[in-house]
Amino acid sequence: MGTKKNTVQKYLNEFLGTFFLVLIMLLAHNNAGIAPMAPLVTGGVLMALTYAGWHISGAHFNPAVTIAVMMRGKIDRNDAIYYIIAQMAAGLLAALIGVFLHHCQSGAEISLHSNDAICSVTGEFLGAFALVWVFLNVLTAKNNSGQAFYGLAIGFVYMACSYALGSLSGGAFNPALAFGFSIAGMATWSDIWIYFLGALLGAAAATTVFQIIYGRGE
Repeated sequence: MGTKKNTVQKYLNEFLGTFFLVLIMLLAHNNAGIAPMAPLVTGGVLMALTYAGWHISGAHFNPAVTIAVMMRGKIDRNDAIYYIIAQMAAGLLAALIGVFLHHCQSGAEISLHSNDAICSVTGEFLGAFALVWVFLNVLTAKNNSGQAFYGLAIGFVYMACSYALGSLSGGAFNPALAFGFSIAGMATWSDIWIYFLGALLGAAAATTVFQIIYGRGE
């Protein structure tokens, strides 16, 4: 997974990447002037963060991706646990700072569209499946080793899924983002299970299909 770094560097990179992903998505979605472009903005920053941090930690920035990579045997369980802790802590801090900055700009009350629970879970499942499927193909498959397009692929699949599925749940596809949403008041705590269930099931399904197609030796 790129050049090996010590544990502090890896966890800090996961924290910083997730922090900026959550912060920018939160502020973009709640800025009336650019809200329709929020998926493009978020996909762009995810692409940039992926290129910047892949060689340090693998650039997961998403507990669902970390679980998928662990299922692939590309990260050990202890590292996976600390990755997820760093990602969730980053989501917490980004939400708190994001709400503060939003109100500094005299922004309206933060809100996020939500829908029927089954529809929302389905949207989160499909988005996480697509995101994890692309991540595994461009960053863990041997045939793609050394390719320079991985950041573009990950950023664009997130952007596309967010535009296509975001009206169902807000388009998190990432438990750390959902955690940040909930802290910021963009989603109710009673709906947190929607984001966790959809994203984790999508990640597990994508990893299973990847292993069926490629085999565990890939």
